[in-house]
Amino acid sequence: MKAGEPSWDVYRTFLAVLEEGSLSGAARRLGLAQPSVGRHIDRLEEALGLQLFTRTRLGLAPTAAARDLEPFAKTMAAQASALRRMGAAQAEAVRGVVRISASDVIGVEVAPKILAPFVAAYPEVEIELSLSDALVDLLRREADIAIRMTDPTQGALVVRKAGDIRLGLYARDDYLERRGRPETLADLKRHTLIGYDKETAFLRAMKAAYPIIADLAFAFRADSNLAQLSAIRAGVGLGLCQVGLAKAPTKLTRVLPETVEARLPCYVAMHENLRSTPAYRVTFQALAAGLGRYAASERLEGLGG
Repeated sequence: MKAGEPSWDVYRTFLAVLEEGSLSGAARRLGLAQPSVGRHIDRLEEALGLQLFTRTRLGLAPTAAARDLEPFAKTMAAQASALRRMGAAQAEAVRGVVRISASDVIGVEVAPKILAPFVAAYPEVEIELSLSDALVDLLRREADIAIRMTDPTQGALVVRKAGDIRLGLYARDDYLERRGRPETLADLKRHTLIGYDKETAFLRAMKAAYPIIADLAFAFRADSNLAQLSAIRAGVGLGLCQVGLAKAPTKLTRVLPETVEARLPCYVAMHENLRSTPAYRVTFQALAAGLGRYAASERLEGLGG
């Protein structure tokens, strides 16, 4: 061999000329310019030190050396085709790491029940669940998929609204037996209220909807929604709770249902560039569907499908 190893493109061109019988036919088949096909043949002949074709009235005739090389070129073509098919199959395989951002309550109480059957169905998908009420930057890939309680405003996102999650005012029965059941908003002043230790956008919205809340003092404060939920379940006092979380593992009783109700819009979002990747796409779909069932039924059972 007199020159460097030719690329697969050169061998592919050689096989096309063999099968088409001309440079022009091979060029049409491969989508190349005819001079490029000629250069490929010249390069291969130089590299092998062999004459592969002779010109005739009817086109290019393969030499005996070319016929000897033909089965090897066909084997290379078959292997290249198999490689492309395997690559396509790998691209369609549902595997990889998917990082999901969610609030602490959704991440602990709801998302695992959605993801359990999903992980069983797609064992090659690795889930990273990041719990935070902060809005992660999906465009900078701080997370692949985010579950948000506010409408995502960044561009270049795929966003699906799963539904509206209802919240009410709840307490444990033994707390209500000790302190009495409030019948009006004014009665709340006599109760231990569980709430935030700092002003939040959600709290401001609640105060706007229920002005009396602005006059209420939280006796038990936490900067974690999950800690507040735990305090309600422990019987510390009254607090806001998602309706779907009020039955298990601790039964809670709702008070002032006609007076105090809030709705949290729930969205699932990811960068639009990720939707063509199977692992991201199916995870996004599973979360949107499961959260949609949760919002609609307000039950934790059957969230995974």
